[in-house]
Amino acid sequence: MSFTPVIPLSGIAGWRFLQRTEAAQKAAFDKSPEVRKDVAYFAEKIGKITSAADLVADRRLLKVALGAYGLGDKIDAKAFIRKALEEGTEDKAAFANRLSDTTYAKMALAFGFGNATGARTADPGFAAKITEAYKTNAFQAAVGKASDTMRLAMNFRDQIGDLAAGDGKSWFSVLASKPLREVFQGAYGLPAAFVNIDIDKQRDMLAARTGQLFGKDALSAFQDPQAVEKVLRQFLATAQIREGAAPGSRGTGALALLQGGSSAGLLNLLNSTR
Repeated sequence: MSFTPVIPLSGIAGWRFLQRTEAAQKAAFDKSPEVRKDVAYFAEKIGKITSAADLVADRRLLKVALGAYGLGDKIDAKAFIRKALEEGTEDKAAFANRLSDTTYAKMALAFGFGNATGARTADPGFAAKITEAYKTNAFQAAVGKASDTMRLAMNFRDQIGDLAAGDGKSWFSVLASKPLREVFQGAYGLPAAFVNIDIDKQRDMLAARTGQLFGKDALSAFQDPQAVEKVLRQFLATAQIREGAAPGSRGTGALALLQGGSSAGLLNLLNSTR
């Protein structure tokens, strides 16, 4: 039976609970049969893959490869993925480099198919690196089934640091990432119509609001963990209000599940965080 992550509370209280129990819950999730089979298959087969064509031809391998970069929903866009990987990243005009979402370029660089180094799939530690990222993203996706708000918060926490340090294209990288954009949009109280305005104006609005809150309008403001935490708290508080969730309503539901014995070991996990 697969382990289902438990998020018994909404808002900031739910986030604190998830932070306290994340390591234990992820360890249990990683032992799920489907995850273990995916990881074992990838580790066994990936070293023999030498081209983008080979990778996209094997759906099980592609599932893990894309999942590691949070691109699992693109698994049927095989021609798109193949083109991004085959052209590599060394040419500024390469397909992956021209995409606003820098995730594709990161994946193309890691796999190396279109670069002078050639395929890096047999490099020492390659399989372990990809499968670890896959497990992390798969866990976040599982959390999302219980609370999409918590999934977005986890993604923001894990991704914003690299962008803030310059690993990306500043605010346009945020706008190209739906999960990151949604967190900023919620935290800054921007309307649903925000996504429909000119992208330069979207950038200007995010920069201006960041400047008001943190004294600098550049994405580098989020190299400060306190700035990251403040955005997350505002996002979670706003989401709780929007969802209209009473503080104890989801906890009551979780307790009922525990009492019904639907997921072994969760009661001890909950008790351990009190």
